[in-house]
Amino acid sequence: MAKAIMIQGTMSGAGKSLLAAGLCRIFTEDGFRTAPFKSQNMALNSYITEDGLEMGRAQVVQAEAAMTKPSVYMNPILLKPTTDTGSQVIVNGEVIGNMSAREYFACKKKFVPDILNACRHLAEEYDILVIEGAGSPAEINLKENDIVNMGLAEMLDVPVLLAGDIDRGGVFAQLYGTVALLEQKERERIKGLIINKFRGDKSILDPGIAMLKERTKIPVVGTVPMLSVDIEEEDSISERLERGGSKAGPKGAQKAAIEIAVVRFPKISNYTDFAPLESVEGVEVRYVSAPRDLGHPDLILLPGSKNTMGDLKWMRTSGMEASIFKCLKKGTMIFGICGGYQMMGESLADPEGTEEGGTMRGMGLLPVETVFYKQKTRTRIQGKLEALSGMYKKLSGAAYEGYEIHMGRTMLTGEAQVLAKKEEEILGVCRGQAAGTYIHGIFDSSETADGLLQMLAEKKGLDGAALKGIDFREYKEKQYQALAKGLRESLDMEAIYRMLREVKC
Repeated sequence: MAKAIMIQGTMSGAGKSLLAAGLCRIFTEDGFRTAPFKSQNMALNSYITEDGLEMGRAQVVQAEAAMTKPSVYMNPILLKPTTDTGSQVIVNGEVIGNMSAREYFACKKKFVPDILNACRHLAEEYDILVIEGAGSPAEINLKENDIVNMGLAEMLDVPVLLAGDIDRGGVFAQLYGTVALLEQKERERIKGLIINKFRGDKSILDPGIAMLKERTKIPVVGTVPMLSVDIEEEDSISERLERGGSKAGPKGAQKAAIEIAVVRFPKISNYTDFAPLESVEGVEVRYVSAPRDLGHPDLILLPGSKNTMGDLKWMRTSGMEASIFKCLKKGTMIFGICGGYQMMGESLADPEGTEEGGTMRGMGLLPVETVFYKQKTRTRIQGKLEALSGMYKKLSGAAYEGYEIHMGRTMLTGEAQVLAKKEEEILGVCRGQAAGTYIHGIFDSSETADGLLQMLAEKKGLDGAALKGIDFREYKEKQYQALAKGLRESLDMEAIYRMLREVKC
């Protein structure tokens, strides 16, 4: 059986996912077959495995760091929020239905066999498991029947590293307060503390570290600096949604050649589709949630949504849709993926109550209609875009590889160019300035990213030769290497190796 270690945090956003990814890469570099594991993940960013099952993207990132294929065993339970109080519940990669928070809390213990089975499969195949918790183990209102933090650590009998976020302030209070709120047997399970996201001279922390060790009886095994790495973060708490991914330089630097605005829906999902564009020098990507912030971009991107009809209503009531139409009149182009593509059509119908029920008018930018059904489409796809003319000509024949993950089917109702298709099924269309598709990951291909950026540059009368899409896989590999290097330099890896314990599942 594999050995394991668990990363828990003092709060959401403490850096658990990134630390887990870094440890996955370190153990892999050291010659161990390594896999990530998170029993329950709440996220709107998801991924489709080779066998057509759905899992959270955080564990996909960690699997990439571990240089292994993503498997639904790495994330047996995925919760995708549909409202402020309810989620779609996915177990072993399959949708089992929508539940309110209260309903899920009442029945989640019945999923323990699924969690242990997933862990067992991984433990038989890998040498080391890096297990990630969720939120904080000190959320005492949620401790009953816990299956993701200390409850899971006890089930699997694994040691815990507890990470605190110094960038938010009060890291000593975070770490001490978390430990103090735990039961004695839980405190004993924590074998090391980590101060994460530090900026400055580490020596100024020494008095606090000494006092923390004295009061908790737990050693601090590392002070991790704010690492300059570009790795996908966890869902809506991501700083990426606040700062965008501009590589145009700091404020006051030369203006970006291309400006792209991504509409930040309340239920935005899979915004990582745009990470390849954020990584190109001279391209500024902004995430906007208010009409006043839209400005006059060269391209507007409509991302995926876990509640397409609800987010389209939000666009109307907030004034975002009206602002988008003003931009279109001035020549801005618009591209939608998945939910964004569905919104751009003429109508949306939900006869089975999959989302909000009823029908509603779409944006009318593309001649398509969408009907929602309870059955979810989940499949990986690859191919080449169709031969195109007009504004999207630069995308003609570009290779792509990605996946579909959506409720509903979209039918062509009028004249438009087919952007992509799978056998006889249309996966996207374009007309005039507008284009949309169901292909998540379409811009991971440098061919599609290059084509899009060249198109935007030429439209502005610019030389787009410098705006070249990157080899995104190679780019991510360099980020994982930099992450591992940064953690090796700041963590006591000898101590962490001594902590590893055989997982019991």
